[in-house]
Amino acid sequence: MSTAAAPSTAVVSELVTTLPAGRVIDDPDVLASYAHDDAEWAPHALPLAVVRPRTAAEIQAVVRACLEHRTPVVPRGAGTGLSGGANAIPGCVVLSTEHMTEVLEIDGAERLAVVQPGVVNDDLRAVCAEQGLWYPPDPASSPWSTIGGNVATNAGGVCCVKYGVTRDYVLGMQVVNGLGELVRLGRRTAKGVAGLDLAGLMVGSEGTLGVIAEVTVKLRPARAPEHTVAGYFDSVVDAGRAVAAITAAGLTPSALELVDRTCLEAVDAWKNMGLAAEADVVLLGRSDAPGAAGDAEAAEMLRHFEAAGATFAAQAADAEEAEALFAARRLAYPALERLGPVLTEDVCVPRAAVPAMLGRIQEIGRRHEVTIANIAHAGDGNLHPLLITPIGDEPARRRAQEAFEEILSDALALGGTVTGEHGVGLLKRHGLEREQAPEVLAMQRAVKAALDPHGILNPGKVV
Repeated sequence: MSTAAAPSTAVVSELVTTLPAGRVIDDPDVLASYAHDDAEWAPHALPLAVVRPRTAAEIQAVVRACLEHRTPVVPRGAGTGLSGGANAIPGCVVLSTEHMTEVLEIDGAERLAVVQPGVVNDDLRAVCAEQGLWYPPDPASSPWSTIGGNVATNAGGVCCVKYGVTRDYVLGMQVVNGLGELVRLGRRTAKGVAGLDLAGLMVGSEGTLGVIAEVTVKLRPARAPEHTVAGYFDSVVDAGRAVAAITAAGLTPSALELVDRTCLEAVDAWKNMGLAAEADVVLLGRSDAPGAAGDAEAAEMLRHFEAAGATFAAQAADAEEAEALFAARRLAYPALERLGPVLTEDVCVPRAAVPAMLGRIQEIGRRHEVTIANIAHAGDGNLHPLLITPIGDEPARRRAQEAFEEILSDALALGGTVTGEHGVGLLKRHGLEREQAPEVLAMQRAVKAALDPHGILNPGKVV
């Protein structure tokens, strides 16, 4: 090529020629909306083009064209990620699976579903419910996030305290690797140990090892109605003590979520739900044990709430009240975004360390003069401190970044991890280096080199 710009022009021309009309977008105004996911604090750039394929074969054609021209490919689902994993880099093609929205199969006998990667989480759950089945992984973004993105980040969620995360439900998938090969990984059977678990390797790889074109997931039978309990606390530390006590007692709630006053006030200001008037911190618990066992588990959670210092603790009067409480939990992040740029943490600590970690987060916020709101999948130790800065306040932004790094250090010091479910992306690369040994990082880079030898798949992310 005679100029640096020529390869870029060539790959876009090839994609336009190869793919059906309307698949390739290069309008700068539209490209800007694909420049980053919800981690807007992470670096991002305007992509060269956005491609929206509709089939596995079209994904393969995109990767092969980019491989030929050595053009980076950044896979993207709904763009709801919080670590910068889908952020565009200079000269890249963003490959969006948003139009691959078909539920291809629901097999009730085998309890599995086969879906395209752009299927929205809640849409799959709704289709399954029609057949008396249930897909458990339920990230807070479930009304918007897609199965492909959930698999790429190994998303968790509200009920993972009892039922596990996305990895626990992926049986197999179709993937296009960095050599442009369309391969089928995994299985459809309940058991299978033939060869290395390459499907499992893809889960949580954030588009660095392959582009997901289809996913086969396990399903469970529909569960009994849940009993919902709520406790109001004067401090996040008291609420954390309740969490630790519930864990120590051997209880396994189907959800145990924490929402602090800053979050409640933001939700009230947006949706006028009237939740912030009565509590500084709300702890929400659920039990889906059937019948009397569920009543007993709910009562036991309430007893631990009260023993930890709850100023009020009660079971929700009806399903409508229960859903309103959990709606506030799901709305907390978008409500806080309305106040200013939000830097989202995602540390996970041993459950016994939840009170100590919540106390450290409060102290870090005071010391750095940064507003930190707290939401958490408290039942499994996955905490989401949300650092909020006024728009345009650069000194506050720098303080928030310092606080962010200090929270990572404290989580590691308590035996935790720098990311429980959001992924490494761009925001946590330095944290990963602090958490894992050089030899372990080298092993991961070796896998990356084997499956993406030319380094075109989401370069610069994770490792």
